[in-house]
Amino acid sequence: MNRYIDKFINYFEVEKNYSKHTVLNYRIDLEDFFKFIGEISIEAVDYLLLRKYLAHLRTHEYKSRSLARKLSSLRSFYKFLERENLVKNNPAALLMSPKKEKLLPKFLSEDDMTKVIESTPLDVIDDKRDRAILETLYSAGMRVSELVGLDVDNVDLIGGVAKVSGKGKKERLVPLGNLAILSIRDYLKSRLSNVKALFLNKQGGRLTDRSVRNIVNKYVSKAALTQHVSPHVLRHSFATHLLNRGADLRVVQELLGHVNLSTTQIYTHVTTDRLKKIYDQAHPRA
Repeated sequence: MNRYIDKFINYFEVEKNYSKHTVLNYRIDLEDFFKFIGEISIEAVDYLLLRKYLAHLRTHEYKSRSLARKLSSLRSFYKFLERENLVKNNPAALLMSPKKEKLLPKFLSEDDMTKVIESTPLDVIDDKRDRAILETLYSAGMRVSELVGLDVDNVDLIGGVAKVSGKGKKERLVPLGNLAILSIRDYLKSRLSNVKALFLNKQGGRLTDRSVRNIVNKYVSKAALTQHVSPHVLRHSFATHLLNRGADLRVVQELLGHVNLSTTQIYTHVTTDRLKKIYDQAHPRA
């Protein structure tokens, strides 16, 4: 079984350039499936066995989003095996994914976003770094993985843009606002100039995703906000605030690096919900 998984994973890593996070999820999903089928050979797996596996997953109360991902992993796996002539039939072809519940993204109000950013002091280099991180996340709507992957050479402070490597290692240019540019410039003046990575830890190495999450949590607490705020909430806030102020949906799609417009459209539900609330409060016959 491991031989099949390794071939499949290698295909997505080398030929498809999938992210480490996506590849790891594929491996975990497939290993869980092989634990379930036990000694049954990969060729003997049929549609009925896959249905039993789906029923098994449901007893563990997985959310429909997690179930859909696990089934997607199986479909991709068997499609790969069939194409490589490692199996004769694809039993996963007829599997139907459960409907995903549409979760509206959490976001901060413009005032709360300002509170979080301005709760950072500017006394020492770590403070300046943290301010630059918060400004950059909100200014560009980056994923945290994109932020920590930034090198100094990726940022054009004169042109006001940054080049980020997104999902599937696809590169895109994102604009940086004036406040983000000033914060990054102030931070760079205070740090080691000969290091490739833009945002550094105390040892002079590249910051990790977890470190950025801790930084965000620190200043959310200082701003006395009660809700849980991850770096991704800053990305949601970026998109929602742009749409609230009249930005075109396709422009926001490009800025976020979404392949499909449908992924970006979830933010229109947020803005429509906000408009309805304002309407209900303001219209005399609402």
